[in-house]
Amino acid sequence: MELKVKFIRWSAGFPVAMLNEETAELMGINVKDRILVKTISKNPRSVATIVDTVTNLVKEKEIGITSELKDRLSLKVGQIVDIDIAPSPKSFIFIKKKLNGGILNQKEINEIIKDITNNSLSEVEISFFISAMYKEGMNIKETIHLINAILNTGRKLNFKNRIVADKHCIGGIPGNRTTPILVSICAAAGLTMPKSSSRAITTAAGTADVIETLAPVEFSLKDLYRIVRKTNACLIWGGSLEIAPADDKIIQVEKSLNIDPQSQLLASIMSKKLASGAKYILIDIPYGKTAKVTKPKALELKKKFEYLGKYFKKKLEVVLTDGSQPIGNGIGPALEMIDIIKVLKNSDDRPEDLEKRALLLAGKLLEMTGKAKKGKGIEVGREVLYSGRAFEKFKKIIKAQGGKIKKIKPAKFRKDVIMDKNGRIIEIDNKKINFLARITGCPSDKYSGLYLHAHVGNKLKKGAKLLTIYSESKSRLKEAIDFYKDQKPITIHNN
Repeated sequence: MELKVKFIRWSAGFPVAMLNEETAELMGINVKDRILVKTISKNPRSVATIVDTVTNLVKEKEIGITSELKDRLSLKVGQIVDIDIAPSPKSFIFIKKKLNGGILNQKEINEIIKDITNNSLSEVEISFFISAMYKEGMNIKETIHLINAILNTGRKLNFKNRIVADKHCIGGIPGNRTTPILVSICAAAGLTMPKSSSRAITTAAGTADVIETLAPVEFSLKDLYRIVRKTNACLIWGGSLEIAPADDKIIQVEKSLNIDPQSQLLASIMSKKLASGAKYILIDIPYGKTAKVTKPKALELKKKFEYLGKYFKKKLEVVLTDGSQPIGNGIGPALEMIDIIKVLKNSDDRPEDLEKRALLLAGKLLEMTGKAKKGKGIEVGREVLYSGRAFEKFKKIIKAQGGKIKKIKPAKFRKDVIMDKNGRIIEIDNKKINFLARITGCPSDKYSGLYLHAHVGNKLKKGAKLLTIYSESKSRLKEAIDFYKDQKPITIHNN
């Protein structure tokens, strides 16, 4: 059926089409079905998309499209397109094969990833693929196939004659916002770091959420090159670049399932690092009781990352770090940015654990790339940081991305958690702290979150501040306080 394009000013994060209920009924299409939208031209282009039905927003002879579908097919308002029910994707046969414990080859994984990229698989079908990877696992050969498939369905960066380095942390630790500090140090020392980061998945903030408190993070590939030419680095959200777009869709579904298969974690990180054009790759794996992984699991991941680094001919190192408690004081986009600026400005009240972690990682990259002699990386990084060169570089990156350094104030509603007795902190549960921060409104409410006044091992007297909870709404603040009292994310041994 031929229909006229109507642009719906709405972004769903993936292509979506809307049909009038009468049109949908006539074609035998139901909500959440897949349709094929095809241009009418000498060289037609088509995209499979999920469909929704409406009564008044779209007329019977129209099809409403989101910005993603408009961009994918370069559609214009009023253009005529051909609509049909999308055929069942062949790749689902391979997903069922994996669910039944089979081993997938490169061709089969390519088909699955191609269909995810083309929007030919629904969220339910993608969730089956994720569940199959989680339940049955993937051997190292399948993981390499998955990396290749994700890498080859997206764009790749190319910085000729530059020392390109990249860093990734597997995440899970509240406040562990080393990336902006590390990137500023390394870029000031002469490395090229086109850093694309994610938004929060399970934590209170991702690096992109934090940077967004000062500057935009969504840019085109052309903008990325412009920013990097000016500053040697960038701190942007990777989802807008179409680098490994299949991975971004898989991550969206993973969020709702709350599972993270190891093979997908490996493929996600490696495909994006390879796409960034990095020759030097540093992987940070925090481990601990309430981290994403225990030490044995961290060692297993380290071994696999090192194997993949050799396979793809990259200089890759893995650092296992202490993930037993949050890093820094602020937890939440704005509060974490306050910590970052304090470290970069060498303020007296800066969180020294965050500075130490950032210098450890920056030092490793400086040594890997030859910018520092073996064993001298931290020393070189510290000189760049304490001289103010790192902060100057950070300001230039923020300015190049259309932002500026400004004073940041946390959310207006707050509650101090006070010590009712003398005591010593013996444990902070990362997962509960992350959940508590999300209750306050993080990461969408960028000025909400938590401020830790003490860490594990610290002794506090009666009446001292233990934690401050911030929120943009009284109801969320009350919910967060109730959660804190009920779940007790901080364990204290009273004297």
